[in-house]
Amino acid sequence: MVDAVVVGAGPNGLAAAVTLARAGLSVEVVERNDTIGGGARTAELTLPGFHHDVCSAVHPMALQSEFFRLFQMERRIELRLPEVQYGHPLDNGRAGIAYQDLERTAAQLGADGAAFRNLMGPLAASADQVADFATDALLHVPRHPLTVLRFGLRALEQGSSAWNARFRQDVAPAMVSGVAAHSIQHMPSLSTAAAALSLGSYAHARGWPVPIGGSQAIVDALAADLLAHGGTIETGREVRSLGDLTPAKAVLFDTSVPGMLRIAGSQIPIPRRGALRRFRFGNAAAKVDFALSDAVPWTNADLRRAGTVHIGGTRQEIAAAEEAVARGQHAEQPYVLGAEPTVMDPSRAPAGKHVFWAYAHVPAGSTIDPTEAVTRQIERFAPGFRDTVLASSARTAVQMGEYNPNYVGGDIAAGAASFWQLVKRPVLSSDPWRMGGGMYLSSQSAAPGPGVHGMAGWHAARSALRHTFGLSEDVDLSPED
Repeated sequence: MVDAVVVGAGPNGLAAAVTLARAGLSVEVVERNDTIGGGARTAELTLPGFHHDVCSAVHPMALQSEFFRLFQMERRIELRLPEVQYGHPLDNGRAGIAYQDLERTAAQLGADGAAFRNLMGPLAASADQVADFATDALLHVPRHPLTVLRFGLRALEQGSSAWNARFRQDVAPAMVSGVAAHSIQHMPSLSTAAAALSLGSYAHARGWPVPIGGSQAIVDALAADLLAHGGTIETGREVRSLGDLTPAKAVLFDTSVPGMLRIAGSQIPIPRRGALRRFRFGNAAAKVDFALSDAVPWTNADLRRAGTVHIGGTRQEIAAAEEAVARGQHAEQPYVLGAEPTVMDPSRAPAGKHVFWAYAHVPAGSTIDPTEAVTRQIERFAPGFRDTVLASSARTAVQMGEYNPNYVGGDIAAGAASFWQLVKRPVLSSDPWRMGGGMYLSSQSAAPGPGVHGMAGWHAARSALRHTFGLSEDVDLSPED
């Protein structure tokens, strides 16, 4: 017997395992794939020497996540900030440019500069407090009620038909919508507004960094710490039932909700089982990775310094594209989230070459190759992009789910990020990670939801320490120099 088994070696599963091992417990991690990482892997997907992030590429939570800050991730790997945190191209060479410096950002927004500053400024100044409530179970008494009030009032505005009331031009609202669309929901809505305000405030606080060497660096740092504290990791091992696991006092699942139910449903109390069966998945992403002979030739030169680019045009165009997906249709001009890691990390490609990472929002279960639609959208704002493409590799929504079963139907959020399902993720509780019977859910399907932040795993591990092991002291996660 071991103290704890963690099923799944993604960032959340490893965060849970590290926390338990640091508490002095014996921990075993099992992973179905031959390599660890889940949504944070880096591999040669196109040509030799071109290193692409398999799922996530840029990490808005890497410097805001409380778990990563306690773990001191920035001391273990190099997290490099681009000069432009994100960019948003519009037609005729115009673009919204989000610098870490909010004043510099507002200065290039003309008549809407003050409105954008007033929207984001108070939240950026309190970004740690925003992250504190945004990365916990939403059903709890907040420690910073004034910040929650400011956030809530802005979310009501940007999540309703009043979302354009403060703006007079089209660049600033497009920038807000570009960030909001990360949540893959129709807009305006409370969930898309919450995504825009939280991620946007992080951009102007600590920034959106890129890990040097790729997202795999995050996972490798977690795995190294786990092994150093006596934990074990076994890859290539499919878990179909609890009988496939080493007997343990606690089992933590870095899996989807249906995956956990298939493995351990009979051991989860019936009332909770019923609530879990009501968990729903959202729409999907279809991904394309490009190996390029040169940097993306954006018409607006400022975009060539951006780590992330939101490609979709005006606020109205993005809303229309997301509404089409919500209706089960493929948008003619889809919202595309793009990143060019080689802007910050030239080692990711041969000398002078680049990699470009992109996904388009599509209906769940889509089998359509997104390469042409994504290429066409990039070409709209970067004429000549096609001529730089040396090779590409695509995954449909269905293939995204085949790679990672947590992404049911290609839902990379591992569960619809609607407002209600963020409140009850996956159940309505102040401790939504605890399933009963020594079982805990530690994946993106649990609060706080999508993103590479380790918070779901950390919360689940802390719940297990309290309820299964009777340990209430905080665990020291800092590096041992």
